[in-house]
Amino acid sequence: MAEEDLPFYAMKNVFYLPEISRWSYLIANAKQDDIALKIDTALHTVEKNNPSLKGALPDNYYSRLNLDVSKLAALLDTINNIDTLKDKQQDIVGRVYEYFLSKFALAEGKGKGEFYTPKSIVNLIAEMLEPYKGTIYDPACGSGGMFVQSI
Repeated sequence: MAEEDLPFYAMKNVFYLPEISRWSYLIANAKQDDIALKIDTALHTVEKNNPSLKGALPDNYYSRLNLDVSKLAALLDTINNIDTLKDKQQDIVGRVYEYFLSKFALAEGKGKGEFYTPKSIVNLIAEMLEPYKGTIYDPACGSGGMFVQSI
């Protein structure tokens, strides 16, 4: 079955997620006392099975936080209950990501030479440049918002 066939995923440039790294597995185990370890193991396993991600994901991050298990389980449940398909015109997860990215940029970025371009400005630039075909080159890519908006 293609679901467990690593070469199939590599051929399509898709990251392979073993069962212990899948959201469904984490949600099924969200109430377990070792959920932080399971999340860390999931992240480690994603890196192990996808060499291009080596060093990209945090190492033992959730285990070191010593979060109350019920709070971590509640967070997972809250995320799981987001209906990402409710409005096909809006990328709910993308909007949440942009929200936190902008808050991080305001708090951390400017003092270290990093900048975040607000979505409204990216939209304006994309509308003006009309990058709807051909190759797009963004040497200061950052989070890739211009690429997403161009599509």
